[in-house]
Amino acid sequence: MEESESKKYLEFVRSRKSVRNFIFSKIYKDTILEILEFGRWAPSGRNNQPWRVNVVMHEKVKGMLKEHTKYGNIIESAYVNLVVFLDKEKSYDRVKDIQGIGAFMQNLLLGVHAQPGLGAVWLGEILNKKESVNELFKLDPEKFELMGVIAIGEVDEAVVQRNEKTRERRPVEDFVDWY
Repeated sequence: MEESESKKYLEFVRSRKSVRNFIFSKIYKDTILEILEFGRWAPSGRNNQPWRVNVVMHEKVKGMLKEHTKYGNIIESAYVNLVVFLDKEKSYDRVKDIQGIGAFMQNLLLGVHAQPGLGAVWLGEILNKKESVNELFKLDPEKFELMGVIAIGEVDEAVVQRNEKTRERRPVEDFVDWY
């Protein structure tokens, strides 16, 4: 990769941010499939790809899902929610599988970021009710474990700009030791 390509990619990653305010606007199935394609290429131990995704777009299902989190307003306002589960039958090492799911979800977020006008947020608080989410989708908790929800929608730029804060990250020196 050329240096200029590397810098462009780093800027792309830096410019991704969590978006919690959406305008109701249709997102086509082809776009959702393209986002899922980004996720599909995440690394996983032994290439086991231990993820399962329920794509939630139906208003009634969104209404039921929102009852399982204090961030239900985000789920409801998003056009689509990707409910991500660990498929325990594909699992071989819990820590490595959860790391793979994290990479999968980050790739999904980058896939959303690559779509003009779309934004997303990773909702983890819903894990407090993971058993009831499994019940909602009729998924056996012995086979599937909720890992989070990615809410996706068209960015409400007016709200985002009004709430814009300076985004900071720790300097590399704060978390790296050299040996």
